[in-house]
Amino acid sequence: MSAPREPKDPDRPEVDLEVEHKSDIEPEHGIRRGGRRTFDPSRFSLIIVAILAGGALFLGGYSLGSRVATTPGTPASEEAQFAPFWDVYSVIQQEYAGSPRPSQDELVQAAIKGMMESLNDPWSYYQGPEDFANSLLNVSGQAEGIGVAVQLQPILASGGPTDCQKIGNGCELAIVRPIPGSPAEAAGLQPGDVIAAVDGVSLDGMTIDQVTAKIKGARETTVTLSIERGAHTIDVTIVRKIYSQPEVDAKTLANGAVEYIDVSGINQPASSQFDLALADALAAGRKSIIVDLRGNPGGYVADAVKIASEFIPSGTIVYQQDAAGAQTEIQAKPGGRATDPSIRVVVLVDKNTASAAEILAGALQARGRAVLVGQTTYGKGVVQEWLPLPNNDGGIHLTVARWLTPDKVWIQGKGLAPDVAATSDGARAGTDPILDAGLAQLGYPPEPSASPSASLRASPSASLSTSPSAS
Repeated sequence: MSAPREPKDPDRPEVDLEVEHKSDIEPEHGIRRGGRRTFDPSRFSLIIVAILAGGALFLGGYSLGSRVATTPGTPASEEAQFAPFWDVYSVIQQEYAGSPRPSQDELVQAAIKGMMESLNDPWSYYQGPEDFANSLLNVSGQAEGIGVAVQLQPILASGGPTDCQKIGNGCELAIVRPIPGSPAEAAGLQPGDVIAAVDGVSLDGMTIDQVTAKIKGARETTVTLSIERGAHTIDVTIVRKIYSQPEVDAKTLANGAVEYIDVSGINQPASSQFDLALADALAAGRKSIIVDLRGNPGGYVADAVKIASEFIPSGTIVYQQDAAGAQTEIQAKPGGRATDPSIRVVVLVDKNTASAAEILAGALQARGRAVLVGQTTYGKGVVQEWLPLPNNDGGIHLTVARWLTPDKVWIQGKGLAPDVAATSDGARAGTDPILDAGLAQLGYPPEPSASPSASLRASPSASLSTSPSAS
């Protein structure tokens, strides 16, 4: 199950039910061969100092309950500008007779939300305590839910509807894949299974969002899925749990000639796991690497640089441009394992490859180190910081910079165009045309339909706006 991520793409054909909440405690991750984000408080320490200075403007003032001549936390030079705020706050606190009466916390949170909305920036926004906590959990590497990716598709491979919006009338909800390490995987759900009912209620006429709402729920509660598998229908009861999952899934394709590395997020566990997977592949003598960034919502700039540096020996990985327009060049880190140009690299991308995942893909493409195969990427060229507020008042996501490719191209709203166009739109669960196109680029035939990739890549169920945007 997924917490919200970035503005939702209405054409998105798949939904990822894998994550609803994640833990801020970093689990012990390993590379799952054959088969995710860590909240680092140190990343926020300096920011917290900065926000406390500005935060006192509200946090000192609202505790008084009314505006007084000396509003603690408001600089004397700004008393006149902030007088209307304190006047409105005070009159609401003292004289508002409507119902329900807002609490102090609600008034402060509404004020912060209003400030963030005034920026007219979809990436800068306020979250209340619960939502912000969930966002932090969402970058940890643990997930809560049943852990399954699904998609709407025609019941018939040909001759049926071409654009399924609801279940029924020739359309069905199929499982793309269970998430590695999830309750769904443990329960034996398989790619290609069709979900016909949830807790005994038929899904006919429902949208995919309505179904995901029925499947989501609190931890340690159960959900029963009626599964059609071939000619048989079985009921599978699954307990929603917190589960650990790897950020990197490494497999071999083409009879062991190609190393396939699926990267789910861009963070410290991912960069470490990627390094281990790459080391294993090179030790085995493999010279063809496929890096799968489809559906990857991004993460941290530093970890995108680490992974890119595995292939780029020196020079620019990305430029970061601050609010004043000053550009900082971020260069490759020395010691990459696969900088030898004889190691061929293909990167799979789609319209849900976003943010720090685009930094990685853009660096490899611009530096001529990899061929991008798939669809034009999401196009998120801005950097956010996540700023927790004191007193458990939630936090804000604030755009603090933009990033540029090594060619100084800003991809905001445009994305990265692939070198080789391919699409999985309209493909059925159990097939992967983009992967097949990547293999062809390396000179290998398509994998059988039961390939290790098992299916199309899943997309997040909700918008990408609260993903760990490049930060």
